[in-house]
Amino acid sequence: MPRIVQLSSEVITRISAGEVIERPASVVKELVENSVDAGATRIDIEIDQGGVERIAVYDDGCGIEPDELPLALASHATSKLRDADDLFRVGTFGFRGEALASVGGVAHVTIQSRPTTADAGAEIGTRGGQLSPLRPWNGAPGTRIEVKHLFFNTPVRRKFLKATGTEFGHVSEAVTRLALAYPSLHFTLKHNGKLVHDLPATPTLPDRLQLFFGPEVRNTLFEVTREQGTLRLHGYIADPVLDRGNARLQYLFLNGRWFRDRGLSHAIQEGFRGLLMTGRYAVAFLFIEMPPDHVDVNVHPTKAEVRFRDPSSLFHLVLSAIRSRLNEANLVPRLQPPSSAEFGIRNSELQNASSAEFGIRNSELQNASSAEFGIRNSELQNDVLPPPEYVAATFAAERREESPEFRIPNSEFRIGSTQERALQIHDSYLVLETSEGMLVIDQHALHERILFEQFKKRLSVGPMERQRLLIPEPVDLTPEQAGRVLEARAELAELGLEVEDFGGGTVLVQSYPTLLNRLTPVAILREAVDFLGSQDRVPPREVLLNDLMSTMACKAAVKAGDRLTPEQIAALLEQRHLARDAHHCPHGRPTSLMFSRKELDRQFGRI
Repeated sequence: MPRIVQLSSEVITRISAGEVIERPASVVKELVENSVDAGATRIDIEIDQGGVERIAVYDDGCGIEPDELPLALASHATSKLRDADDLFRVGTFGFRGEALASVGGVAHVTIQSRPTTADAGAEIGTRGGQLSPLRPWNGAPGTRIEVKHLFFNTPVRRKFLKATGTEFGHVSEAVTRLALAYPSLHFTLKHNGKLVHDLPATPTLPDRLQLFFGPEVRNTLFEVTREQGTLRLHGYIADPVLDRGNARLQYLFLNGRWFRDRGLSHAIQEGFRGLLMTGRYAVAFLFIEMPPDHVDVNVHPTKAEVRFRDPSSLFHLVLSAIRSRLNEANLVPRLQPPSSAEFGIRNSELQNASSAEFGIRNSELQNASSAEFGIRNSELQNDVLPPPEYVAATFAAERREESPEFRIPNSEFRIGSTQERALQIHDSYLVLETSEGMLVIDQHALHERILFEQFKKRLSVGPMERQRLLIPEPVDLTPEQAGRVLEARAELAELGLEVEDFGGGTVLVQSYPTLLNRLTPVAILREAVDFLGSQDRVPPREVLLNDLMSTMACKAAVKAGDRLTPEQIAALLEQRHLARDAHHCPHGRPTSLMFSRKELDRQFGRI
């Protein structure tokens, strides 16, 4: 067996670099964090070839004393810790003192620094851990660090780096996280000599968000604030209409440091439950503040993950804050009509276009007799054209002759003190006139939301009302399906669906919820079986009940294609005002779209 030997300092440095320095973005993160800790107000970052060939970070911070520059590149040397207890009250970015040493072990590094109180500074360099002599340097106050030829002495690591564009994408994301955490700092980022970001200090976070993500995000933000003891949450969430196909626009910060946490990401999604469709993710920028001794930031080499003393309290803080804020917001989606540019023409082209562009000349229009258009001048002059009511009636009659099933189901009814008129089209949508404009409602999605909230209300005061079967109905399932159903038996019973094991793969349905009397007991159970079969394991009680209620509400609601009577339309819209979250169905689809009067006028050229 080989003898145990002490590793050389060079090997130790490269191992440390492998833990801390994953790619060029890791270097940028460590250097910029040091600049923030140094009290910089402006940080300039220059990248060449995705950061593989060159990374330079310049700041106007407090600088480093000349005699301390060799220590800055030494392993585990830092100004931010003095004893082991300090690890549990960390209030800075860098504190372990291995970042610069790790970078210096796998690259060519030059540090130039001048303290703000000194007349001159100094310069030092390292190549693969070998320090150069200290030299005087007379630059401006602050620190400049240049890193060249990353992983020059570890070709295996260099070989596993991605394409230049990919690596720069990671660098840009690292800068984005830091710039969002500190909107009061001025950041610039250049790649191969070209300016990518120039982010001046902004007074508020939304202003900085607009610089990165544009007005689409900026204009749909809802502010979130919540305090609980020593915990404080603040930040912004976006309207659910701005959902994404992944969680990349969910940013979490703890005491100014970006981090990731699966539990809190789940809390965000749970806060948006019922407002997002399956597979869609919310947009959120949340900042958490807590005493340093309530969290351990030393559990991950890059500090990307942390360990909380009380993760449950933090989870519920985030969840309740998001739900509360969304309940206050008007989440009815607004229909965004396409601009004229999306039709391939500009407004100026429409305004200035000659009639020749439409296949006729102006002179032809001016000189054309009205007979060419099927009417006589006398009819125009004497205003003997048929009145609009007659035209509409004639049109409707012609349509009825063409299609016996053609109809205009118009329902007028009163809700409170407001007179509303509704029209069902395609046996799927309700068109409703409002004081603001026109509201188009998906009848299935709205009824689904109403039923879901009725279920929740009934369940909040006890088990749902149920209809017991005189003779229990057997349902044959696979052994796996039967096991899942029986495992969730208590939750199903709360919903009014009582089942009992009959042996093998057979279960007996003993009762079903009275609210679902449109469905057979077997159909209700089958829907529950399908849902449970889609889960890796039986979820927690609250999630299980919520999802089962969503499934049941979906199956019991009126469907697209169901023709409704005026009385049914009135009843459905009456209940809409009683639902708290009537703007989305439980699965996250919008129940309605608002088309404002202003948008209508614009589309018809009135403005």
